[in-house]
Amino acid sequence: MAEELGTTQVLLDLLNLDDGNGARTDEDVFVGHTPRQTRTRVFGGQVLAQSIIAGTRTVEPNRPIHSMHGYFLRPGDPAQPITFGVQRLRDGRSFSARRVHAYQNGEPILSMIASFQEPASGLDHHDPMPTGIPTPDSLPTTAELIGHIKHPIAHEWAYERPFDVRHVTEPIYLAAAPEQSADSAVWMRTTAPMPNDPALHRAALAYASDYMLLEPALRRHSMTWVHPGLSIASLDHGMWWHRDFRVDEWLLYVLHAPSASSARTLGTGKIYNQAGQLVASVAQEGMIRVPDEA
Repeated sequence: MAEELGTTQVLLDLLNLDDGNGARTDEDVFVGHTPRQTRTRVFGGQVLAQSIIAGTRTVEPNRPIHSMHGYFLRPGDPAQPITFGVQRLRDGRSFSARRVHAYQNGEPILSMIASFQEPASGLDHHDPMPTGIPTPDSLPTTAELIGHIKHPIAHEWAYERPFDVRHVTEPIYLAAAPEQSADSAVWMRTTAPMPNDPALHRAALAYASDYMLLEPALRRHSMTWVHPGLSIASLDHGMWWHRDFRVDEWLLYVLHAPSASSARTLGTGKIYNQAGQLVASVAQEGMIRVPDEA
């Protein structure tokens, strides 16, 4: 339990941005940090989540984020802090728009535009959750799948992630899926309870949404995450929050890769709560290069 509390606290710590000593020109300035890790690049989901928090800090509390689109421009250096500059594009009667740039060494590593809205009544429907999905308690944890492997990345995925991820479809950490399907699904939730702040839950879901959006493309082509010479990078990330939820309760992440071409693939995702409500939708284009196409 102490280890689980620790990983969730790491997530909360990285979402707790410094205020940049009150600095502001045409931007509100915040500073974020990266937890110690084995990777040489900052996890894209971290920069997304921190950018969302930075934008949220400049908006009235009754206007939660409902959509964002960001482009990953440069790899982030985990040894350096990240500066977030927020430009206040518009504050209307119901909506606010913000542009957020994440900087290192004076250059943007992520550029995002996000929209925030006061809750409102209106039409209400959503795509249904898939049926016949096994419960998360019936599925193995990531630690049970790869925790025995003596490799720093395997150890990080198994024990250091702030989310408990359980695969509904067969995982492809080490072996290719038996069927060439462009679909996959996982259950996920934080490893420990989160504070009752909806903004933290929305940012945390953005963090986790970047874990596996490109996995269905690998499954479709009988590849694994450890395919020799494989090179993967996220290019952009779009997300829409539809309804309130908690990331410390189980969420079903249903993923699909409708297309792959020109060393790029498109990944889409739908996220449901256990009541079957669609709480968020995600889309991402990524680069996937295999050795004979490098």
